[in-house]
Order: sequence, then C-alpha cells, then structure tokens
Amino acid sequence: MVDRVRDWKDEPDAARSSSRQAEEKPVDLGSVADEVKSAAHDLKSAAVDQGRQFFQGAKDQATGFADRRKDEAAQSVSDIATGLRETGRSFGERPSIQAFVESAADGLDQLAGGLRERSFGDLYDEAEAYARRSPAVVGAVALAAGFLLARFIKSSADELSAGSAARRAVVAERRRRPAAKV
Repeated sequence: MVDRVRDWKDEPDAARSSSRQAEEKPVDLGSVADEVKSAAHDLKSAAVDQGRQFFQGAKDQATGFADRRKDEAAQSVSDIATGLRETGRSFGERPSIQAFVESAADGLDQLAGGLRERSFGDLYDEAEAYARRSPAVVGAVALAAGFLLARFIKSSADELSAGSAARRAVVAERRRRPAAKV
C-alpha cells in the first residue's frame, strides 16, 4: 500500500478555496462571547423595561381605584357630620352637649375636606410619616382595631349559630307534627 500525501494541486478548486477560507478566518471566541453578552444584556434591559411598564400601569390603576374610594369615604364622613349636626339639634336644652356635637361635626367636615383635597399618594405619604414618628400610637391603634374586629367577628358568629339553631328547632318541630291530611 502506498501512502499518498495530498497536495493542494491535486484537489479540486472548490475544495481548495473552502479549506483556505477556513484557515484564513479563525473563529475569535472572545468576540463571540462579547456578542452573546451584549445580546443577553439587551434582552435583560428589555425585560426590565417591560416589568417597569407593567408595574407602573398596575400602580396607576390601583391609585385611580384608591382615589375613587377616597372620594366615597370623604362623602361618607361628610354625611356622618350632617347626621351628627341633626342629632345635636335635639340637645337644645343642653348647650354644652350641643356645642360638643357641633364641634365634632366640624372636625368631621374638616376631615372630609382634607380627604377631597389631597391625592391618595399624599395621604399615604402622610400616614407613613406619622407611623415613622409615632410607631407606638400606630401599634396601639392597630391592636385596638384588631380587638374590635375580633369582637365583631365573634358576635357575628354567635348570631349566625343562634340563627341556625333556631332553624334546626323549626325543622325538628315540623318533623314531629303529623302531616295534616287534606
């Protein structure tokens, strides 16, 4: 067997030119890695921008919803103030009580006006600043609100169970009575 060493002259022209191109253009792995890093960075930036846009849209919707509810709350507070004033008029023979009720109604009207004038963001910032200044007061109010909520839930549950016990008694009474023949 004779080993033959290939010479470029023996190869066809197409094979010779593709072999030379492969030899002439070595692949630079560093530049490929840089291109991949750049593409990944661009993809990450686009994803972050999309996330920010989504979050901003959700935040705008939530703020709009809160502003509408804030206006409804302001109207409710104003209605309570009106009712309090009407109730206060019944204390005509006791001017000190009438003055106290009128003062409370004025305070509620001021609260309603403040709710109407400020945006939800302003109210939130103000509440946050107050919570940072007086965390003990906020904690005590939260504790009291939790206690009142628990009492309300417990009393509602007691009323529901009393109502279901009454319904069970009515059903049992109907079963005990013989059916009236028509």
